[in-house]
Order: sequence, then structure tokens, then C-alpha cells
Amino acid sequence: MKKYLLTVCFSCIALMTFAQTKVYLGNSTFTTNLICTVENGTIYKGNSKFNLDILFNVQDSKIYQGRFTFLKDIVATVRNGKVYKGNSFFQGDILFNIQNNTIYQGNSISSFDIIAYIEDGKVYLENNRTLNTILFTFEGELTLEEFVAVWLLVRSI
Repeated sequence: MKKYLLTVCFSCIALMTFAQTKVYLGNSTFTTNLICTVENGTIYKGNSKFNLDILFNVQDSKIYQGRFTFLKDIVATVRNGKVYKGNSFFQGDILFNIQNNTIYQGNSISSFDIIAYIEDGKVYLENNRTLNTILFTFEGELTLEEFVAVWLLVRSI
């Protein structure tokens, strides 16, 4: 019976570990370069899981700053790959858009307006895919909204 309980406990811990995504500054995956941990739409500072360390949370395509979901806490809204400022859906409030693993300025899809490129868990500045242009690295899966929250966090550093 003890062996069975231990197996169940270790399985649960393993599943919890795999459900989170770690985000690192640059190309490094050292703990010293850990920016945040993402789990179920919540972005935590560093390796923390405390409520007080929630930087952003994502619900219904809206990105909220901190742990609350009040209208005043909305930082951005994601709709059809376009990221709008706050709770807006006005064309003039498009901050950037993400299409085919490429982040473009505003509503553009021109190669002249490429801000970053996403490939194999790495985010490269502009359209240059060299080691020294890696803005951040993530290990695990991110939804589009979680990715936008991480992007906003990294760009504010």
C-alpha cells in the first residue's frame, strides 16, 4: 500500500512539474537567468508559486497585471493574433500582432516591421536568428495569451 501511495505522489509531482513553463533571459537556461514561471495562465516571478509573486494572469484572452481580474488591471487583449492595448479593440490600439511565429509592429505583416521571430522555444529580435539576438528562451508550452504576457514582461525589463 505504501509503495502504491508513493507512486501516486511521485506521479502527481511529475505532472505538476511538466505543466509549468520556465522562461529564461537570453539563450541560457540557468536558474540565475530564470525570469518567470508560467502555469495555467498565471505568470509568477522567477521560480515562485506564491500569490504575492503573480506578475500577470490570463483569462478569456485578456492579460491582467498582478493577481486580480478587475477592468483596471487589463494590460492587453488578444484577438485573432492581434494584441490590443488594455481592453480596446480599436485598430489604432493594436500594439503588435503575431502571425506564423513572427511578431510584427502594429497591424503590419511586412518584413520591414518584424519585431521578433519565435523558433524552437527561443525568441529572436527582429528577423535575425543568431545566438546574440535571443531575447528569451522558454522550456515548455505557452498559449498565445501566455506568450504575450511573457513578451510584455520581458520587454519591460
